[in-house]
Amino acid sequence: MTKEELLSLSKEELAELVEICSKNAIAMDGVWFQSVERKFGMDEAIFHDEEAWRRYTVIEAKRIKKFLNLGEAPGLEGLKRALKLRVYANANLCRAEFDGKALIYSNVVCRVQAARTRKGMPLHPCRSVGLIEYGEFAKAIDPRIETECLSCYPVVTDPGCGCKWKFTLKKDWAD
Repeated sequence: MTKEELLSLSKEELAELVEICSKNAIAMDGVWFQSVERKFGMDEAIFHDEEAWRRYTVIEAKRIKKFLNLGEAPGLEGLKRALKLRVYANANLCRAEFDGKALIYSNVVCRVQAARTRKGMPLHPCRSVGLIEYGEFAKAIDPRIETECLSCYPVVTDPGCGCKWKFTLKKDWAD
């Protein structure tokens, strides 16, 4: 579709198209992961998933940061804005809320885990991948941001969400 064709779409059509593209990206991520998982096992699939996310999430963050014109160090407010534009945020139900000086981000309903459950597959042990995905994304938005996993399979402390992350600014950052 050309840019002119995209501009001819209504806001509702554009929003639907963004959601479709986001779901397609998640589906592609799952398809390649399951292919590696079937042939080489979960450990090998996780290794490649970590490597893919280590590179992809920084690319995604830099493009979103530029699009939002966030500047070099937009802090947690900038991260909150950027998280809303991630592929996963457009296809999953997510929530970002401030808790004191921390930003808490929850993937309330995870399409990946829901699909695996629906197919009778074991849950994806995504904690190590998530630490890379969310941590590298946050650092690409603002290098002062630290990421902590609050809940993510297989270490689930909040069964009310797919995963939960805490972002804070480094205390010892030298300006």
